[in-house]
Amino acid sequence: MKNPHYEYLGRRMREYHRTHQWHMSEGGLFIPHAYWNMGSDSLSTWDDVGFILNGRRVIVWWQHPRRIYGEAISSMAWKEAGDGPRDDWLFEGGTKNYKMVGKSKRRKKLFTTTSRAPSEAQTEHYAKLQAIEERLTRDGIDLEVRPSWKWERLNWAMGVSLVAPLEVRNEKELAEVARLARALILQKTSLADEFPGFVYDKASWLREQALLTQARDAKAWRGA
Repeated sequence: MKNPHYEYLGRRMREYHRTHQWHMSEGGLFIPHAYWNMGSDSLSTWDDVGFILNGRRVIVWWQHPRRIYGEAISSMAWKEAGDGPRDDWLFEGGTKNYKMVGKSKRRKKLFTTTSRAPSEAQTEHYAKLQAIEERLTRDGIDLEVRPSWKWERLNWAMGVSLVAPLEVRNEKELAEVARLARALILQKTSLADEFPGFVYDKASWLREQALLTQARDAKAWRGA
């Protein structure tokens, strides 16, 4: 029995695909990002890629497990720091900057707003939060992240959220993300088959933090 909601979304996907064309690579992928700042030893965290499957768009939102782990550290730091002062310094109490307009220069128009500095209490809270996050980053937390994926129907594409231990530092490696997502959708593989027994945990995080520290030290030594 057909689902009217899914049928409607399918029509919307096809209509959107006809009227909003993707600029595809030679390999048939929609690649929204560039990789000029990625080296062969960079640790990647997230990326997006799109492709066409059975006449419909598929957009893949990929994340490395280290990103999930890092975001958990940030969330834990916010929780440990507690609620800070309610100082909306970004939007309240700023200086309004006007620009004269018109031939007579007698009228002025709001051009920009310069935010004021945060209060002393807010600055202290930010410092506390930063110290906590630095400590958790240095020591790690007890968390295990395993590969996962799920998909959802949108009115312009099929959306695939994918967590997998791949490295994406160039278009060739991004193509592997697209290959994996396509194979998962078509049930030609599973994450258990692709990454048997994989888990990203505290040991993984600390090992990578040590590599990052070594890379920073080496860069500082070269610049000295």
